[in-house]
Amino acid sequence: MYQVVLSHGYTVNIKRIRRLYHLMGIEAIYPKPKLSFGSNEHVKYPYLLKDVEVKRPDQVWSTDITYIPMVHGFLYLVAIIDWYSRYVLSWRLSNSLDVSFCVEAIKDALRYSKPEIFNSDQGCQFTSQEFTSVLDSYNIKISMDGRGRVFDNIFIERLWRSLKYEDIYLHSYSDGQQLWDGLDRYFHFFNWERPHQSLGYQTPGKVYEKKY
Repeated sequence: MYQVVLSHGYTVNIKRIRRLYHLMGIEAIYPKPKLSFGSNEHVKYPYLLKDVEVKRPDQVWSTDITYIPMVHGFLYLVAIIDWYSRYVLSWRLSNSLDVSFCVEAIKDALRYSKPEIFNSDQGCQFTSQEFTSVLDSYNIKISMDGRGRVFDNIFIERLWRSLKYEDIYLHSYSDGQQLWDGLDRYFHFFNWERPHQSLGYQTPGKVYEKKY
């Protein structure tokens, strides 16, 4: 943009261009820094899914946190999905990275069913006693990605990519209520209307409900 402005005969400092971009909320589309940070005080669990064939719903669930930009500010989103079907079981928004919204999400998902294995990264939210105690109370095996190994949790990373490119980057949500409404619509679409090639062009909801 600096070069474009110069080509039109205007004299401007590149720092002014950057400042105006910031004021208007204009930024490139790119992955944000990793949002889950480990804690030396928390117990880390081994990765249990190497060479494991996931063959049915509720065999493995996984979770992650991502950054959601809005016109004014941003929020954090956590979601829990079923690996086999890609079904989004629950999700929550928060304006902080406190563990409470992650605990709310897992408790909400566990109201309906439970997995044999629950996988996450080694972020402090998921290694905290508040979170792991919920899984322990249901006798769920806990699995955690190797540090820096994003592909250990590939299915939820794909969910984030689909969500952002199919919804978030196409809608300028102005506040938390608009974002919540938009996410509610998108996850219903993702679960029940969006066919997946890897599922034989069925929807996640259709595949997940077959367990019944």
